[in-house]
Amino acid sequence: MQIGMMGLGRMGANMVRRLLHDGHECVVYDINADQVDLLVAEGAVGAISVEDFVSKLRKPACAWVMLPAAVTGPNVDALAKLMTAGDIIIDGGNSHYHDAVDKAAELSAKGIDYVDVGTSGGVWGLERGYCLMIGGPARAIRLLDPVFATLAPGASEQTSPQSENYPTQQRGYLHCGPSGAGHFVKMIHNGIEYGMMAAYAEGMTIIKAAGSGLQKRSANAETSPLATPQYYKFDIDLAAVAEVWRHGSVISSWLLDLTAEALRQDPRLSDYSGRVSDSGEGRWTVNAAIDTGVPAPVLSAALFQRFSSQGGSEYGDKLLSAMRFAFGGHHEKSRDEP
Repeated sequence: MQIGMMGLGRMGANMVRRLLHDGHECVVYDINADQVDLLVAEGAVGAISVEDFVSKLRKPACAWVMLPAAVTGPNVDALAKLMTAGDIIIDGGNSHYHDAVDKAAELSAKGIDYVDVGTSGGVWGLERGYCLMIGGPARAIRLLDPVFATLAPGASEQTSPQSENYPTQQRGYLHCGPSGAGHFVKMIHNGIEYGMMAAYAEGMTIIKAAGSGLQKRSANAETSPLATPQYYKFDIDLAAVAEVWRHGSVISSWLLDLTAEALRQDPRLSDYSGRVSDSGEGRWTVNAAIDTGVPAPVLSAALFQRFSSQGGSEYGDKLLSAMRFAFGGHHEKSRDEP
């Protein structure tokens, strides 16, 4: 099948490679011409502009947009101006599901189908495949099925692709519902991801602190005493713990696999500053929980911890120090002081 891919970043380029390996024809475009050239060398058809990109797509034209949410809308609009009834635009980025609902309604008036595909797999997708959460009209989904089947991980060893009742979700892709449903499910997926990552990080940090009783602790009004230091004299190998949890533990996961590898390479994580970005999905998940009255304390806490890591709590922390000094004359301790 022919498919166009606009946006050849970390995920878009590897998605093209996976499609090419399975015999699909890919027309590719990116504002970075070097990215286009790389994929042309691997068998893709290159385009030098949006107009050139659309002109090289056979009817019904199918254009997949793999761009940051902030620039997806304008690029979809540019594509839509060049496309005609029966064509399909696929948004595979992390756009807000509201945008998918609205854009689908707008484009349907022109006869253009808009398909939102929440795409999970990251930089490992070329090798492992991509989990796809899809929203949009059934006719467009049926037409795109060969593309989804190639991008998805495929059958596991426990399932049989020959079975008549073999559902696509067991192969790694699912038509979740009408336009917006795919991005909605991916939004919640990423909100859960925030919570899982925070749980691993907090647990590992507590294990790291299990040697607190081995350190000399300042004895002053600014330092909370460690009441039972005899119970915190463990020098535990974090990398080894992460590794043993990977084997038979109920908390094993791909995220834990990645954590174990990071700790194996450098237990001190010296290449990282600790600033954890959020690209929007966690915020939207919490907003949806508020809108629908669903308690989500874990996901909310994980989101706010990311804000803190970005410096969002810095001014508030300074204000806390100012109040302590004002009412009790408490001087701040150095961050390096145990």
